[in-house]
Order: sequence, then C-alpha cells, then structure tokens
Amino acid sequence: MSDLDLLTQSLARNVKRWRTERNFTLDALAARAGVSRGMLIQIEQARTNPSLGTVVKIGDALGISITTLLDYEQGPKVRIVPADQAVRLWHTDAGSYNRLLAGTEAPGPLEMWDWLLMPGEGSPSDPHPAGTVELLHVTKGELTLTVDGTEYRVPAGASVSFEANTPHTYANSGDEPLEMVMAVSVPGVH
Repeated sequence: MSDLDLLTQSLARNVKRWRTERNFTLDALAARAGVSRGMLIQIEQARTNPSLGTVVKIGDALGISITTLLDYEQGPKVRIVPADQAVRLWHTDAGSYNRLLAGTEAPGPLEMWDWLLMPGEGSPSDPHPAGTVELLHVTKGELTLTVDGTEYRVPAGASVSFEANTPHTYANSGDEPLEMVMAVSVPGVH
C-alpha cells in the first residue's frame, strides 16, 4: 500500500472516529469546517485525497491536530515511529519536502528541547503531571528510553511519543554521541 493510500485510509478512519466521539453529524462537521457534506462523505469512505487546507479545516473543527487525523494507529502509550514511516505530506522535484515525524494533542504548554548525550550518560526524570506527553526525534546515535521500567530502543531517524506521568530515563548506551530533539506538552490548568 502506498503512503497516499495509507494516508487516505487513516484520514477516513480518524475523521469518522473523531466526528462520532464529538457527537457531530456530517452536516454539523461540514458547517463547522466550511467543507461540503459530500466532501466529508468521500473522505470518510476513503474515496478522495483532500488538500492539506481541507484537512486543517477539519482538524480545527474537531479540535484535534493534523497529526492525530493522519495517525496510522491509535493505542499504545508508547509509540515509536520508524524512520521509514515518517509521512511526506509534500515534496518538490528539486528535492524539498516536509515530513510528519510525530505529534500529539497539546492542551497546555508545549516545550521543545535540543539534547546531546555522550556515550554512557543518561538523565532520569521524575513523573510529570497526568496528561503530560513527550515527543522525541533522534537525529544521531541511538536513544535507550526507559518508561515505567520498560526499555525502548529508538535509532537515529526514528521518533517516539509517550505519556510522561511515570518515571522515565533517557540514556545513551552506544559508543557515539546521541543527539535528539524533544517536545514536552503539559496539560493546561482548568
């Protein structure tokens, strides 16, 4: 199955899922998003590949991110996105492109961090408030991520997201420097 087919099917499944979860009829979502009812039907039946602008409008109307709308799978608290599953949303003949590496909902503060861990070093973290999510993208080396006692290996080029309300540790068990980018989303105060 091609990237485009996977995107079309993921979008169909996720629009229907989130529309149902929000208790929106097709007409209600169409009105909120400024998209025709017919377009929504085609999207939910995986019969069309809407523009990025249309996807953004639908995500905004549902109150969720594009990442969530295009997500291949929902479920585990820790989700590693292998390098070959990063989705290219557009590219040019000259070689320009963007890639959706990993994403999550951000109801509150969102921080982005640049990390360098030398071989043999690590950094433990206490649990964050419930609802806190972290996203990491490894650019060099291999991250050994331990979440609530379970170890995950995240190689260069791969991304991972996890719920950070349990003890977790970032470590470099390899023999070369580890470089990664990390985003932390903390729930807002109600």
